[in-house]
Amino acid sequence: MNNRVQRGDIITVPAAAAQVAGQPVVVGNLVGVASNTVAITELNEIAIEEVYALPKVDAAVIAIGERVGFDISAGADGEVEDAAFTGAAGDILTFGVATEAKGATTGETIAVKLTPGVGTVV
Repeated sequence: MNNRVQRGDIITVPAAAAQVAGQPVVVGNLVGVASNTVAITELNEIAIEEVYALPKVDAAVIAIGERVGFDISAGADGEVEDAAFTGAAGDILTFGVATEAKGATTGETIAVKLTPGVGTVV
């Protein structure tokens, strides 16, 4: 195949802001995880598939298998919200599915299966 551009589980994009490896990154309708620490405009590999532990909104109660949203204004780099989340401008609805259950607790992460191409930006 000579028409392949890159792998589908990782995309290479210029950073819209400084990024730290392992932190969530929003790219259009996608939520991914930065592979490297880079400065603004530098190219970075963003993982947009598989399961990652992401920061969770403290008050969110999330069941295993529940669709989740991403609140870009929560926490330092945005946080995962439950299915009842309606979102504000720039937030992403239903970007992934929880692979574990978590209650309303402070400072936790939640394992999320990233599902590229299904998120909707508010």
